[in-house]
Amino acid sequence: MVHVRDEGSYVEASIQSVWRFLSSGEPHARAHRSVRNRESKNLGENVMEATMERHWRGEWVKIVNRLTVLPPLGFVQEFLAGPFAGSKLFTVYTPEGDRTRVDVYGEFISPVLPPEEVRSAALAYLEESFDEDRPAIETLQRSP
Repeated sequence: MVHVRDEGSYVEASIQSVWRFLSSGEPHARAHRSVRNRESKNLGENVMEATMERHWRGEWVKIVNRLTVLPPLGFVQEFLAGPFAGSKLFTVYTPEGDRTRVDVYGEFISPVLPPEEVRSAALAYLEESFDEDRPAIETLQRSP
């Protein structure tokens, strides 16, 4: 298991815009170009399960995640199936005026990667997700 800390990223948008985007359904799903065939189901008041295919390392792989959403603080993501099955992470959102800081803390494992590749693969995975969300959130911030 590899502990990953990815701290100090920013979205140039208020915490309200971040959460409006994260709970927007289809607009949020469309922002993720690396994902297709996404389906989700509510498991409880703040818990959902998301199944999708994600383009990862040149191929489409099935991923199943359980997400526990705790606005405005952040969310817990548990990887149930896919290249990081068994991994868990927590994303924390901190409002800083008109922008929001994003920090991610996780414990990553992989049933398909050698241990020495897990950290870099996890960071690349997180970066891709952030790079897809950030411009969409910032566009939403500028819209009425």
